[in-house]
Amino acid sequence: MGILSKDQIRQMIKHYGIKDAKDIHEALKDMFSETIQEMLEAELDEHLGYSKYDYKNKETTNSRNGKRSKKILSDLGEFEIEVPRDRDGDFEPVVVKNHQRSVSGIEDQVIGMYAKGMTTRDIAAQLEKIYGIDASPTLISKITDKILPLAQEWQNRPLEPIYPIIFMDAIHYKVRQDGKVICKAAYAVIGVNIEGKKDVLGLWIGENETAKYWLQVLNDLKNRGVKDILIASIDGLNGFSDAIRAVFPNTDIQRCIVHQIRNSLSYVSYKDRKAFAKELKEVYSAINEQTALIELEKLEEKWGEKYYISLKSWRNNWDELSAYFKYPDEIRKIIYTTNSMESYNRQLRKVTKSKSIFPSDDSLFKSLYLATADITQKWCTKLRDWHLILAQLSIYFEDRINPYL
Repeated sequence: MGILSKDQIRQMIKHYGIKDAKDIHEALKDMFSETIQEMLEAELDEHLGYSKYDYKNKETTNSRNGKRSKKILSDLGEFEIEVPRDRDGDFEPVVVKNHQRSVSGIEDQVIGMYAKGMTTRDIAAQLEKIYGIDASPTLISKITDKILPLAQEWQNRPLEPIYPIIFMDAIHYKVRQDGKVICKAAYAVIGVNIEGKKDVLGLWIGENETAKYWLQVLNDLKNRGVKDILIASIDGLNGFSDAIRAVFPNTDIQRCIVHQIRNSLSYVSYKDRKAFAKELKEVYSAINEQTALIELEKLEEKWGEKYYISLKSWRNNWDELSAYFKYPDEIRKIIYTTNSMESYNRQLRKVTKSKSIFPSDDSLFKSLYLATADITQKWCTKLRDWHLILAQLSIYFEDRINPYL
């Protein structure tokens, strides 16, 4: 048997003048609102110890003190309730708490859609289409703002004392600030912990990408508990290495070979590019550093005069470009490129591509945090051959890694 009898349903149809499905939705919305209202009144009766106008049973100096209007979001749409108040101001409703603005799963859906890269306007349109809810972009923004305290807690969480390998890079976005649209950098650090699992250690929003800001990022990692980093895989930003050594002086630094190749080929004419790239491969794929230097000399003899700038960078930054040669293949494959970071950045761009300009740093940060939470859920397994890699690292960095094993 249903909750309502047929007679009650007929009375409801007559009372609300129901003629179509939309009328049913509005009737249910009104009934839900009225039910919430009655529950609030009952809660206040319980809190005060007497019902309205029942002064004979009043055994408290506290009393009712009017009502305040409040808009609530539900699966049936948005509606307004009148929350009763008490004179002492200590009435805390259970059915709808004082700071609660939703009594549905709508908020989770809004945050989920925002995490997938939908704009506030797109989400508002989707809610209107599916649920008939008239939710403004401002309301959507307020709902997603509830993520910020969680995001800040994540950003400031304690980190592990040692990360055998980290990857560092920045991705650029346009953000509105003081009435202007400026380019800002979202700095990210991916760490591989002692168990061989990846994690994003943090996200930092700053103006442009500079070594000075990276120094701030590295100090933040240190303040959150990181005592040592064995190997850092980075791009070729000027001063990047100096920033790392200023905070973690014993860290081995490996510049991304893929970034270096792209940079070198950008100075080579199209007709020579295939031949140049083939001979350049002999340098970075050599079996050891000595062989790589011999191949680099050959490359310089053939192309040095024509493409001096392309090859000069290899010589000037050789110490950081060749760091991976000292390690076996299992470690080389991980550190010679920032592929892990590149993959992460691609997924971030996929989520944020619909938002050409972010209205604030907070808006950018919460989008990147939600996307990161979604991305890292899949990072459950260890890096391939981690048991071999850890064994090798334990030999190379015996004094530094063994205390944490």
